[in-house]
Amino acid sequence: MYADDETVRRILRDTGDTWAVVGLSTNRSRAAYGVAEVLKRFGKKVVPVHPKAEPVHGEQGYASLADIPFPVDVVDVFVNSDLAGGVADEAVAAGAKAVWFQLGVIDEEAYERTRAAGLAMVMDRCPAIEIPRLSPLR
Repeated sequence: MYADDETVRRILRDTGDTWAVVGLSTNRSRAAYGVAEVLKRFGKKVVPVHPKAEPVHGEQGYASLADIPFPVDVVDVFVNSDLAGGVADEAVAAGAKAVWFQLGVIDEEAYERTRAAGLAMVMDRCPAIEIPRLSPLR
């Protein structure tokens, strides 16, 4: 409902390979941890963003998007819907090309703002589900 297959495919295949995963920590039981593994397996550079700024999957963590010292292509959001809009706004400010809200993360106003700023956006979907569903991506 919040993105057609072509938008999903374009983000996964053509938007770039550096993904900031907001909410990614060393907690292996969290969905973000497993999704980040899938993204890495499909050639994406995963940048953990979490207040603890822990390294995850061999990548340096950062406390916020603003702390990342290099360009990020996609911001994958694993925070609750009440906080997601602020993260989308930070992604726009950071110069990201796309924002991806995970399953259950919905903020229609943030979706409209992000799209109006020229970014591609997906909401309430998971790249770990979409990658195999839309294969081959490359």
